[in-house]
Amino acid sequence: MSYLDELFGLSGQTAVVIGGAGVLGGALCAGLAQAGARVIVADLTEELCKARVAALEQLGAKAGYCLVDVSRRESIENLLAQSLHQAEGIDILVNCAGVNVGCSFLEATDADWDRVMAINLRGVFQACQVFGRHMIERGGGAIVNIGSVTSHLPLSRVFAYSASKAAVLNLTRNIAQEFAPKGVRVNAICPGFFPAEQNRKLLDAERIDNIMRGTPMKRFGEPEELVGALLLLVSPRAGSFITGTHINVDGGFTAAWF
Repeated sequence: MSYLDELFGLSGQTAVVIGGAGVLGGALCAGLAQAGARVIVADLTEELCKARVAALEQLGAKAGYCLVDVSRRESIENLLAQSLHQAEGIDILVNCAGVNVGCSFLEATDADWDRVMAINLRGVFQACQVFGRHMIERGGGAIVNIGSVTSHLPLSRVFAYSASKAAVLNLTRNIAQEFAPKGVRVNAICPGFFPAEQNRKLLDAERIDNIMRGTPMKRFGEPEELVGALLLLVSPRAGSFITGTHINVDGGFTAAWF
């Protein structure tokens, strides 16, 4: 085993990726699998979960799936229970489920707001509670929540999403303080602009032009470009003294604004 394999390897670890059937979540699943982890894909749709597991198995990974609705606590509790049928314990949790709604502030409805908050924020809160308790009982673990550049900056027409992601980052820091003495590390990754499912329909020509003008690297991110940050944060060795922080993976977008 090389030094880098030892530093970033996840052999013997089990990771649950909530939202793992999506574009970004799928890339994170693949990265964890290639680092040696057993991966449990958690998402809403069985067909998509099965397809993701098949892709991971083609990489030679040990993988399984569980269905979950992150807006319901009992569904997250069931996810933990079902995951423990596939592994002795959960070492890594990635909260990657998310939705977006694009409209002006005055056009937004209570239903829009409630749906975004239920999935993007309450789902993270509940998953961190359910899996965090399990990790504390086992004596350690790592949680990574997916934030956004909107955790730092408000963006037009996605105010509910921005508010939810700002709250996710604040929540991550608070949980990290409480869990740190108990051996569980909690961090966040804040992606820039990746054309994933929840924002693809919002990317008209004008918006793309605005994004490119604000991104020093002048391009969108590729899903695989999130993997390095994730492996650093979840690695028991490389990330052993990292908690309560975030990594921006945004092509310089936030650097251009601060």
